[in-house]
Amino acid sequence: MNGILVLNKPAGMTSFDVIAKLRKKYKQKKFGHAGTLDPMASGVLVVLAGSATKVLPFLTDTDKEYQASIALGAKYDTDDVFGTVEQTREINPDFDFEATLKSFVGKQHQKVPKASAKKINGKKMYDYLRSGQEVPEVYTDIEIYDIKPIDENELSFDVSCSSGTYVRSICRDFGEKTGNLAAMKSLIRKKANGFTLDEAQEIDAPEHTFYPVQRVLNLPEVQAENPADIRNGKTIVLENKNDRVLMMDGDQVLAIYERKMPGSKVFRSARGLW
Repeated sequence: MNGILVLNKPAGMTSFDVIAKLRKKYKQKKFGHAGTLDPMASGVLVVLAGSATKVLPFLTDTDKEYQASIALGAKYDTDDVFGTVEQTREINPDFDFEATLKSFVGKQHQKVPKASAKKINGKKMYDYLRSGQEVPEVYTDIEIYDIKPIDENELSFDVSCSSGTYVRSICRDFGEKTGNLAAMKSLIRKKANGFTLDEAQEIDAPEHTFYPVQRVLNLPEVQAENPADIRNGKTIVLENKNDRVLMMDGDQVLAIYERKMPGSKVFRSARGLW
C-alpha cells in the first residue's frame, strides 16, 4: 500500500494511535504522518504510506489552517483546558475580540507551550513537565497569515499560519493581551499539506482513497529517457529551469532529482521513490 492518505483524526486519539491502527488494518509497517496533531484536537492528518514515506523531507506546502476557541479565567500547564490548572483569575470582558486577534497577524517569536514534543537537550519538553522539572523557555519563529473571528460569544476563530505554529500559544497570548488568563478550549485542523477537511476520510472507513505523491510534492514532472538509469540513481543531464524535478516513467514516480550545482545541467538523485 503506497500513497498519501488524508484522515479526519478524531479527538481523543494521538497521531501515533492513528498510525498503529492503520498498520493493523493494512498489515504493513510503513506508515508515517506529516505534522503531529494534539490528542484532543481533530481534523486533517496527512499520512504517508509505503514508498510515500520517503517524501517527508521534501514536503513544501506545510502551512496549516485551524479553527479554535478560547477559554478565559484560568491558566493551564498545557496552555489548553486538558491540562492542570495553575492559576485562576476573574475574567476581564473589556476587550475587542476581532482587533485583538488581528494583532497576531505577521511574523513573530512565539513561546512554545511547556507541554510540547519539542526537544531540549535531547528531551521533549513535556517530559520535563511530567517529571516535575523546571521546563526551559523556548521560542520559535512563526508567521500568522490571517486570523478572523467566528463567534465572539464562543471566542472561536479561524487562523492560517506557518508550520510550527502553536495555536495553544495564540490562545494563551490572547489572554495576556486582554488582561486575562486564557487557554485553548478546542482545535480543529481544517487544512494541511494542501488537503482540506472536506477531503479527509474517517479512520474507520472500510476502504480508503490513497493519493499519489505528486499531490504533496508540487514538483514539475519529467519523463525519464532511460528509467533504468533513474532507478539506479545515475546522474543525468537535463535542460530544465527548475532546480528540483520529479522523474517519471509514464504514470509511475521514480525519483526526485535535483541540480548538482548552480548553473549546471547535471542532475543527481535526491531520493528514489519506487
